Amino acid sequence: MPIICVGETLEENEAGRAAGVVSRQVREALVGLDILDAERIVIAYEPVWAIGTGRASTAAGANTLIRNVIRPTLASLFGENIAQSVRVLYGGSVDPGNAGDFFRQPEIDGALVGGASLNARSFIDIVEAAQA
Repeated sequence: MPIICVGETLEENEAGRAAGVVSRQVREALVGLDILDAERIVIAYEPVWAIGTGRASTAAGANTLIRNVIRPTLASLFGENIAQSVRVLYGGSVDPGNAGDFFRQPEIDGALVGGASLNARSFIDIVEAAQA
């Protein structure tokens, strides 16, 4: 199952360009994909500035970007049904302390866990947060 990672740099985020950058990345990554293939993809919203920094997006902020940018971009390409069925994950400094906040967001379907998965206890805590 292909996972397509999209996300803006800190400079783009601070300049208010995250929405445009992420929408463009989704469109460019999915050029030429047909509806049957689109149903099988997973998109991970992973802000570049949050990768391995210990600085995550807020859960509400990530949820808003997915709801207002990623899903509408998917809908414009493949229709509303596909846009709602594609799983969208959050990645970027997910850890046991913030995982539950991300999992409680309605637009976030899971997490793309990086460094926190290197410690078994941390990863177990994240899995338990997903099951709560």
